Amino acid sequence: MQKPYFGRLMTAMITCMNEDGSINYDTCAAHSEWLLENGSDAILVEGTTGETPTFTQEEKLALIDAVCKRIGGKAPIIVGAGSNNTAATVAYCKEIEEKFPDVKGLLIVGPYYNKPTQEGFYQHFAAIAKATKLPIIVYNVPGRTGTNILPATVARLAKEFDNIVAVKEAAGNVSQTAELYRLVPEDFSIYSGDDGLILPFMAVGAVGLISVLSNIGGKPLNDVMDAFEAGNVKLAADLNKTMVPLANAMFVESNPIPIKAAVTKVTPFNAGAPRLPLVPISEAGEAKLDAALKAAGLL
Repeated sequence: MQKPYFGRLMTAMITCMNEDGSINYDTCAAHSEWLLENGSDAILVEGTTGETPTFTQEEKLALIDAVCKRIGGKAPIIVGAGSNNTAATVAYCKEIEEKFPDVKGLLIVGPYYNKPTQEGFYQHFAAIAKATKLPIIVYNVPGRTGTNILPATVARLAKEFDNIVAVKEAAGNVSQTAELYRLVPEDFSIYSGDDGLILPFMAVGAVGLISVLSNIGGKPLNDVMDAFEAGNVKLAADLNKTMVPLANAMFVESNPIPIKAAVTKVTPFNAGAPRLPLVPISEAGEAKLDAALKAAGLL
């Protein structure tokens, strides 16, 4: 199995909206291509950064279609297909596999709100893995779901299902990532789910990043990873000092509020406003975002 499975830098793509709140499919497609031209190895469509919880099923399918038509075959396209309803997730994954041959993988979040036990997590992911041939990334984000998928559970899934190939680890815990690396198979890919933690996560076994920041370009992140992989830890640490404040600025308010504002400010694309219950960035948040963009030479 290749490692990293989907390349080193995957962008959790925002969804660009029109003024009336509808999805601007053409701009989304163009943005996906721009991301590949600006440092991304793969594109994640319909993650939470893409505001998918606010989409209708018709919108979800139309967005996948638009991105596949634009970049299908050029790079891996991964779809965020998880929910807290196992049966519904299984049905959606089957539909994606059937309708979109250019989709090369699925990101499946740990069920939110339900708060399953570790056995519940295992059975949830096992049901999905049995229902599709597509490669699966387990997404652990306790801050959003309320429950932590433990390393032993991820390792159990990785060892028992050939199509569970990676984890997006967003618990923010370096020790947990080190334990993951100790337990999972050698060819299993650990991706950081936090831009600001990519350097310490790589030091304990992560192979790449599923990024929010790279929506405005992947160079700062690739520079850090290049330096670390070349063995120049001092340079990686120095580059990290510049990258981390920029990454942190994308979370001065709930994601994806700041990154959508940043995309509109520093890329060729108008991201539009987020959908309710999220609202546009506040004046105070925008001031912090602008300061970080200026410090990074982007504004």
